[in-house]
Amino acid sequence: MSKVFTITEGLENMGALRTGGQGSVYKGRRYGPIITAVKLLPTPIHTESTDDKNFRNFQNEVEKLKKVNEEPNPNVVKILNSGITESGSFPFIEMEYIDGPDLEDLLKPPHEAIFSIKEVIKLADQLANALSHCHKVSVKHGDIKSNNVKFNVHTGNYVLLDFGLSAMSDDQRRTSIRHAGAIEFMAPEQNEGLMYFQTDVYSYGIILYELIGGQVPFPLKDNGETARNAVMLAHMESEIPDVMELRRKNLPESWSEEQKEMQMQVPAWLLKVVAKCLQKDINNRYANGIELQEALMQGSIGAISPTHPDESWNTEVLLKENERLQGLVLYYQENENKQPVEVVNSAPVDPKAVRMSKPIFIMFMILLCGFTVFSAVVMDKFGGRIYHGVVDRLFKPSKKPADTAATKVILPAKKDSVETKPNDFRDESNIPPEVDSTADSILRNIQRAKQQKEDTQFYRDSVKKADTSNLNF
Repeated sequence: MSKVFTITEGLENMGALRTGGQGSVYKGRRYGPIITAVKLLPTPIHTESTDDKNFRNFQNEVEKLKKVNEEPNPNVVKILNSGITESGSFPFIEMEYIDGPDLEDLLKPPHEAIFSIKEVIKLADQLANALSHCHKVSVKHGDIKSNNVKFNVHTGNYVLLDFGLSAMSDDQRRTSIRHAGAIEFMAPEQNEGLMYFQTDVYSYGIILYELIGGQVPFPLKDNGETARNAVMLAHMESEIPDVMELRRKNLPESWSEEQKEMQMQVPAWLLKVVAKCLQKDINNRYANGIELQEALMQGSIGAISPTHPDESWNTEVLLKENERLQGLVLYYQENENKQPVEVVNSAPVDPKAVRMSKPIFIMFMILLCGFTVFSAVVMDKFGGRIYHGVVDRLFKPSKKPADTAATKVILPAKKDSVETKPNDFRDESNIPPEVDSTADSILRNIQRAKQQKEDTQFYRDSVKKADTSNLNF
């Protein structure tokens, strides 16, 4: 893009970003890679002297703007420099260049016509923070509209831009608004060129209304004078249409029925904030950005406070969101369990190793402990017997049975003359072995004595019968 004029020494003009009746915004570059945005005001100042009323007013307003950056704020654009252009003598304000789309772009295709509830609340909080920051140093913006709020793609914050009207005098502001202002966002009092802190609050409410409903309450059909007057008159006299009806009408077709139902549950406290911002009478609005920010904070706290049930977030929405989050947690847990576990720096697994699950291992340990206790009880009660039986079995020599053939004593047959009388019969089945053995020994001795007697008698008898005549003594 060709250069139209020189801004000032050391600031290169890289072409127009946006032009309008309230001034134009150009892209500038300092020596090096630093890119800035330069706002040129439409009324030229031919002399840089305090005697010039326009220059004096410009200088006063610029001094106010410098106070905005004395304390940095992530939602307010930084004011870098100001002065008069070398060609054309236009006053300019050099600001930080914000890389990203503005709200007007974010509400056009391929984007959805409305914002989600979460994003509306985010913007409401950040834009209220910007207004509160400016109003603390007595700076009124005066031109809050959707294309003066940008989304910074590098920080994820919404940033308030273009303090051009703040640097204008009342007469310049009145003329600029009447012919070139964004009439859809202007408060009723701005038709007369008036600007208060409550004026910024009203425009803030219009932005939230647009994000919730998908359009401003009184759209401008064309840029003709008749259409502009009709919109301004509507702001002054007509009631604000129901924003929830517009939201239902502008719900994206790509959303599921469940998503549509959830996104229709706009918090009651947020709708009350919007309604109060859009009051016709400035005395019925929030006094300034500071009071607006406090109202947002109280509303968000009341959403979870049991002492403010009428300002709740809608319990049904919170429950559904909680169920959705729990479902996501379960889903991710199941996927995590299905994924193979990666073992890092571990020893190789033995293929012959036996693996068992944790429940089976616990049951095995319980059975092992029970068997150990049972064994201890058995050993305590029968251990002595078991021990002696094992010792006798292993270490004591077993008694060999006597050779009955070698030691058997053949007793002489009893004479038939010995008769057993019936009353002499005894049952020897219950006689102990020791007694039976003793009796056998006695009987054997008696029989041996008899035998010796008989043998001796037999010897004597044989001697008597022998022939002893031939014996010589």
